[in-house]
Amino acid sequence: MMKSRTIRMLTATMTIAVLVAACSGGTASTAPSGPVVLGDTTIRSNEHEPVPASSVKAMVDYCETQTGVGAPVEISNHNDFQDQFNAYMQATPEDIVKWFTGERLRFPARNSLLTPIDDVWQTIAANYTEGLAKASQGDDGKKYAVPIVSYPWVILYRKSFFEEKGYTVPKTWEEFVALAEKVQADGLIPLAFADKDGWPAMGTFDVLNMRLNGYQFHAVLLAGKEKWTDPKVQAVFQKWAELLPYTQPDPLGRTWQEGAQTWANNEAAMYFLGTFASQQVAPENLDDVDFFPFPTLGTEFDSELGIDAPVDAWILSKAPKNLPAAKAMLTCFATPEAQLAFLGEDHSQIPAANVTDTSSFTPQQTKMAEIIGASGGVAQFLDRDTRSDFAGAQGMQGLLQDFIKNPSQDLAAYTAKIQGVYDSLPPQ
Repeated sequence: MMKSRTIRMLTATMTIAVLVAACSGGTASTAPSGPVVLGDTTIRSNEHEPVPASSVKAMVDYCETQTGVGAPVEISNHNDFQDQFNAYMQATPEDIVKWFTGERLRFPARNSLLTPIDDVWQTIAANYTEGLAKASQGDDGKKYAVPIVSYPWVILYRKSFFEEKGYTVPKTWEEFVALAEKVQADGLIPLAFADKDGWPAMGTFDVLNMRLNGYQFHAVLLAGKEKWTDPKVQAVFQKWAELLPYTQPDPLGRTWQEGAQTWANNEAAMYFLGTFASQQVAPENLDDVDFFPFPTLGTEFDSELGIDAPVDAWILSKAPKNLPAAKAMLTCFATPEAQLAFLGEDHSQIPAANVTDTSSFTPQQTKMAEIIGASGGVAQFLDRDTRSDFAGAQGMQGLLQDFIKNPSQDLAAYTAKIQGVYDSLPPQ
């Protein structure tokens, strides 16, 4: 699948020459002969967990070799960095930053915290679908991101455990409830659940809202163009209240990693999370991991199969210290080879770039691509699709935790509280 080293190095050299010319305002023909030395750039990663941190290192190492650029990586705690992102980008950030698409990309672009990379996209556009190209745009139509990986939110289970217990994969809500009751009768937890981090519960809201009310309603609700007091939103929480008795107790005191370990150790039969949850599974058990889409709910939107499938990306800060070197690295990050290097031994995600040879994919990665491809409504995730000051601890993180603690509360008053928080936010 990999191109020969000679071809890769030639491609990288040609790309670098073009970028140097573009950034200097001259032409490639005026550059001196001999190898182009771009020097170093700097990178900030939000991946502090061992597996994704190793993935970032593998990608950067690969592209350092291909471009000749040095790129030391500074690492931040994922949740802390997400909370502090806007302040960080207004200060003196590294040249290249690992981040997201969705509103979390559009907001910093809108506020002049990023450098557009349309010239990079002239080189890399063929590597991406039209949907991912659009996901990389700001409100001004300019490109600001290089997507690298994606992953669906699904219900994970272990094949051997299902086989041992005689469980079958449910397709409908009724089948899912019947399975959950059988699991409980066996003295086990049907669905692992953890929300100490504040964001995992958002995935449950997302999927229930899309399955009950459709992707379009979900998108405009998070954009602030529909009201949280709409009875359709109350119906989402009513359905969620039906689900909670089958989930792991005391989720607010448990991190997503601890929830994943509960499932991986067969204390819980299933876990609804992104496929990255399998990073918590022992390597010798990874082949035993399988998953299925959230069950249909018997609505007009069943065929749409709305899901969250977030895209992670690299972005360029507002004032990079070495623009040519940074753009050379971004160009390399967009290649299938670099993204496969990122995945390495971690098969819990799939490349964002078009990969023509998928022979290295595991069955799980093939299934991820099929599930995402079958969906007629792919969202990024609540805290990526709405404004950050609404998604945070004083907004939806805390509000959803309030619902989890008291699902029997008056939902009209509860959704009015959500709308009140949104209405209190300053204009953007």
